Amino acid sequence: MSFAEQFNLANHDTRDPDPWLALYMDNSILMDDEAKAALLLCMRSTSRQFLLPFARPCARLTMILLQLVKTVMPNQFTSSRVLHRLIYWGLKNWVSPEANFLILRHFHIGSEILAFIESNTQSVDISLNPLKPRTLADLLDDVFLQHDLNLFNFVIEFNKDLREAGVEVQPPAKLNFDCITEGQFEFAAFPKKWRNFIDIQTAIELYTPMYQLFLTDNDFWRASNSLQLDETVALYVARILGHPEYLALVNNKHPMVPLTTLSAGFRLMLHGLAAESLHAMLREAKRQHQKVAAIGAV
Repeated sequence: MSFAEQFNLANHDTRDPDPWLALYMDNSILMDDEAKAALLLCMRSTSRQFLLPFARPCARLTMILLQLVKTVMPNQFTSSRVLHRLIYWGLKNWVSPEANFLILRHFHIGSEILAFIESNTQSVDISLNPLKPRTLADLLDDVFLQHDLNLFNFVIEFNKDLREAGVEVQPPAKLNFDCITEGQFEFAAFPKKWRNFIDIQTAIELYTPMYQLFLTDNDFWRASNSLQLDETVALYVARILGHPEYLALVNNKHPMVPLTTLSAGFRLMLHGLAAESLHAMLREAKRQHQKVAAIGAV
């Protein structure tokens, strides 16, 4: 059964309407049906209701203590290899299929959004490093760390090319949507044992202190500050397409005034939602572009 099939309109009771079904049925926010269903299944889960209220304060207290330790020993105990192995072990053994689905999707849609910006901007030629894991084991290759490096390197090299060419981001003569995937990404089956119950938000809160411990101080702060580049990336896409509404779901804003790392877990959820919405908007723009091209060819 797909995630979307678990939201059955036949079960709707007008005297006791399901708020999660209402959110799933609502199409005011563009989002892939399977991704929306997976997210809502996480949000309504027992794990989020009962485990998250305990996990979040414990995680944040741990982060405060680790920050004190990192002040004295900023780069001790660091190992990206250990971090990614622990993440993989946790995702495989404890995290729900819905959450794992959203995590792997995030790397795919992030890579496609950057590819769309690069391929539709004049005088920009960047060697991209797309991350497209198909299995949880693929994450072992420093994928989480590389995701943040890719984003900052992209912004730096993208703007270097723009400055050298003396041009700005603007709609191209012909839009290129080749990098935007239609339909679902292909993933291997996710573990679904009795212990795979932790939702995505609780998992993120639990993993954030682990990030802080096993990454260097620079890597951790860069990862946290990268969340506020949501606005930057959305602005690039909006200028290419000429549609300011592409900024509608961006809540991680003002990258030059970064927030503290204590809110990184919740902001990562907003980051995932913004990326999903932006990618869905690009897919819809691709469909409309194809329709116009088909009409013109008749």
